[in-house]
Amino acid sequence: MKYLAITVFLLAAGGVGWYLIQDRVEPGAAPGSGSGVGGAQGERPLVAVKPARRQQLTDSVEAIGTTQANESVTLTTKVTDTVRRVNFEDGDYVEAGTVLIELTNQEEEALLAEARANLDDAENQLRRLEDISARGLAPVSDLDMARSRAGASEARLNTVVARLRDRLIQAPFSGLLGFRNVSPGTLLTPNAAITTLDDVSIIKLDFTVPETFIGAVVPGAKVYAQSASRPGQDFEGEVRTVGSRVDPVTRAVMVRAHIPNDERALRPGMLLTVRVIMDQREALVVDEGAVFELRDQAYVFTIGADKVAWQRAIDIGERRFGIVEVRGGLEEGELVVTEGTIKLRDGTAVRLEDSAPEVSGLREAEPVVEPAAASI
Repeated sequence: MKYLAITVFLLAAGGVGWYLIQDRVEPGAAPGSGSGVGGAQGERPLVAVKPARRQQLTDSVEAIGTTQANESVTLTTKVTDTVRRVNFEDGDYVEAGTVLIELTNQEEEALLAEARANLDDAENQLRRLEDISARGLAPVSDLDMARSRAGASEARLNTVVARLRDRLIQAPFSGLLGFRNVSPGTLLTPNAAITTLDDVSIIKLDFTVPETFIGAVVPGAKVYAQSASRPGQDFEGEVRTVGSRVDPVTRAVMVRAHIPNDERALRPGMLLTVRVIMDQREALVVDEGAVFELRDQAYVFTIGADKVAWQRAIDIGERRFGIVEVRGGLEEGELVVTEGTIKLRDGTAVRLEDSAPEVSGLREAEPVVEPAAASI
């Protein structure tokens, strides 16, 4: 009898539990009208939503590179002589052809005057012989000798002019000068460094990328570089050349990019972080928190016009920081639940946060009629 009483009690308790469940979710009730999903006493769960939206997705590769000047040279002299005048200061920006150093040239100037005088005399004699020869009064041989003397005098003059030009140190191109290493009176010898000149209007940026990206990193690809000296500022350029060889040790290839540097903010030798843009496309995305997976299938909860959540299977692509690419199963502008999905099942009526975006056609659902509490 004792065991029979216990069995009867357990059966009675199970029946009461079954009755209560049937009372909380009535057969034939509208989806989400019961309180079993939404919470106690039929309260609708509060969820946060955002629309599916189109966004620019970028595939890139990051690297570290070193800057070089577009053109760079150490200025020297080809002759041995003393400095007569220095026409620049440390760090000056100079145009191509600017005379930077003048060497002493008294001897060359005297030779120049002599060469000019000899050329003038040779040319005068040539003109006189040409007039006489035109009247047939001078032999042709004398005319030929006069022409030879005039040509030799002109060559001598050009030689002296070249020697004078060697005593003027000029900027071969426009650029930024370094520190000057000479002063007036300094005896300069060939290969002695005077200063450096860098063309920084364009900066060459050299960096390496793994060989797996050779097909994607091509000339013309955009690059964005950043320097620790200017945090938050992007320097935009483009890939100019991809190296012809892969390093067999590092399995990487050298890449050179050109970055315009009109403000001269970048200098040769700087270390920059580089981001190379390999592909850009516009894709449909949702917040990462909206997506959940069951049996290798991705789902989201969408919110219809009557504020009911419906489970939707979607095809996903790449995942980025905070977002997921949607390749199918969802349309732009549809509202998806981003917070509160754990409280939902298919057909659950919900309440939206006050900050929820307005959607055309969205209306308040009919108020849920709370079932009367069952008395036991």
